[in-house]
Amino acid sequence: MTKLVVHTLQSAPKGARAALEQSQKALGFVPHLYGVLAENPVVLEAYQAMAGYFAKAGFSRTEQELVPLIVAVENRCTFCVAAHSALASMQKVAPAIIEAVRTNRPIEDAKLEALRVFTKQVVHERGFVADADVARFLHAGYTKADVLGVVLGAAWKTISNYANHLADTPINEAFAPFAWTPPE
Repeated sequence: MTKLVVHTLQSAPKGARAALEQSQKALGFVPHLYGVLAENPVVLEAYQAMAGYFAKAGFSRTEQELVPLIVAVENRCTFCVAAHSALASMQKVAPAIIEAVRTNRPIEDAKLEALRVFTKQVVHERGFVADADVARFLHAGYTKADVLGVVLGAAWKTISNYANHLADTPINEAFAPFAWTPPE
């Protein structure tokens, strides 16, 4: 299979360079995912816009970190599990919560566990989640707006998960301590 290129600031198409420069300035490095998406500047722009929209979807900072991590685990994306584990850790999400998601184990906090289960169902069932499962999510304290927020998060992360699968994206050094291998 022909791997996709992980572009650098120098090799990226002109339309993607500003976004990569902004990442370099904000993070101190360019996530390799962005280098992959830079091949098509519109895809990189759409991905970053979706990230911004998801950040405004109404979830707490912890929930904002967990949804993409849950989606990445479900989609078996080693790059995104490492990256979102690192980001969740930086946002002070409890290590036990991060580890529960990474190992597909229940989270002790009932509301966050409902988010974990529902997000997995949305991804696994491709949105065909049973009414009873939606009701359990709502009963845990979430809203119908949150149902759609999870859909947005799943759509956003699926772009990166699939791109990373196609590119076999190497993990950035900053994310390496959070490397993850999917279970068999």
